Order: sequence, then structure tokens, then C-alpha cells
Amino acid sequence: MGRYRLLLEYDGSAFTGWQSQPGGTGVQDAVEKAITAIDGGLRRLSVAGRTDTGVHATGQVAHVDLEKDWRPFRLKEALNAWLRDLGPVAVLDVEAVRPDFEARFGAIWRSYLYRIALRRGPLTLDVRRAWAVSVALDLEAMRAGAAHLVGTHDFSTFRNAHCQAKSPVRTLDQFDLVAVDTPTGPEIHCHLKARSFLHNQVRSMVGTLVDVGRGARSADWVADALAARDRAKCGQVAPAWGLYLTGVGYGEATGGAGSSPFAASSRSQDV
Repeated sequence: MGRYRLLLEYDGSAFTGWQSQPGGTGVQDAVEKAITAIDGGLRRLSVAGRTDTGVHATGQVAHVDLEKDWRPFRLKEALNAWLRDLGPVAVLDVEAVRPDFEARFGAIWRSYLYRIALRRGPLTLDVRRAWAVSVALDLEAMRAGAAHLVGTHDFSTFRNAHCQAKSPVRTLDQFDLVAVDTPTGPEIHCHLKARSFLHNQVRSMVGTLVDVGRGARSADWVADALAARDRAKCGQVAPAWGLYLTGVGYGEATGGAGSSPFAASSRSQDV
């Protein structure tokens, strides 16, 4: 039996999140069905980030122990052949790793992208792939607000009330906001990076910054909301469909057999 690391991409709008569900509607269910079909038995996946319903991924990482001895390329091709009929999910890369590799606990950083589309008309080509905001946003004010969030803080204000994390303290290494011209119009791309995030933390922070961008709140108010450690002080929560898990980083100690660290990244990532 060998352990393999999978790099995954999926459209979250077609699934009820990553985690396996009784009705088989999770991303995990689709990938495990494909694994069962080719390896002769149910093999459970361990994943770097359990994305919520509607959240997408261009750089999700999972590991699985398989009975057969697979060449990575052949495993990728076999899985993708089965996944074509199981939903919009693809295996982008496969690597054989040491038995002690852990997709979740071995990660040293995770990166996310949030797409804000600046347009009055509803999204068509990018429906459920970005958040359409119909009012003008002050990008510099949003950047000033985001600066208050970078660093090590108690993020109680910006986590879901049902978050099960033992501690609300997290270190946010990056929160950059970039103006991007796309074929369907201008967007603001929010790039975030941390070792780990609280439940709904990214969406809560992005929604709060949109309140700042439209002039409903000041940039300094973000600092006050953070210091309050009170969920009631959070602004609006951005919808799930603008969020993408774009990458997961691992150190040399958790790499594959003689390989470099497996840092997954999306084409649009700017980290």
C-alpha cells in the first residue's frame, strides 16, 4: 500500500462542500467513488481544507492510501476518466509521498482568492463564480482596512458563531487587494494567505471590507471591529461562490520521495 498526494480543482457550486454527505453530494464523495472504481475498495481521503458549499478550489490538496502500486501519471489519468461522470472536479497532479505525509496537518500555509466583480448587470458567464457588487468601491480604503487585519490577532469578530476551532487566534500573513481587468469587466481580487483560517473568516473579512469600500464604514472601523472580538461587530458576510482555495504549501520535511515541496497554486494567484 502506498500514499499519494492529489492536487484537485473543482466547481463548488455543484457540490455541498468538500465533506462527504449521506446523499453523496460532497466533493469527497465524487473523488472517493472514482478511487473505489479503480483501486478495488473504499479509500478515505484526508484533505487540506474542508471548503463549504459553493466554495471553489484550484489548488486543493488531499492524500489517500491505495492498495495498488500506481504510477502517478496513470493514477491521475484513471481518476479523471471516472470523474468526468461524477461532477466538475479534476485531478491536476499526483505525487507518491512518504507514509507520514499529512495533507491537513502537514500544511504550513493555505492561500485563498476572493473575486469581487464590479458591475451593475447580473453575472452570466461568471454566475456563482464571483460576487457582483453594483456600487463603486474605494479600493484604497479597502486596502487600508485590510492592513489592520494582517498579523496575529484574535479573530472572534470574523468567525462563524458555530466555528469549532479551539482558539480564535490566527496569523494572517497576507491580505492584498488587486484591481484586475477581465473579459467580463473590472474585478477586485482579494488574495489571502495564512497557516489556517477560522470558519467563514475570509468571507467575513471580505464582506466587511466591501462595507468600507462603499463608504458605509471607515477603514479604521475595521481595527475597532477586530479589537471588539464580537461577532456582532462584523460587517456583511460575502457569499460563498466568490471564494477559491488556490494553494497549499508544504515544507521539505513533508514532501514526496525526493521531491520539492508541493505548493499548489492557481493561474490567477498573486502570492
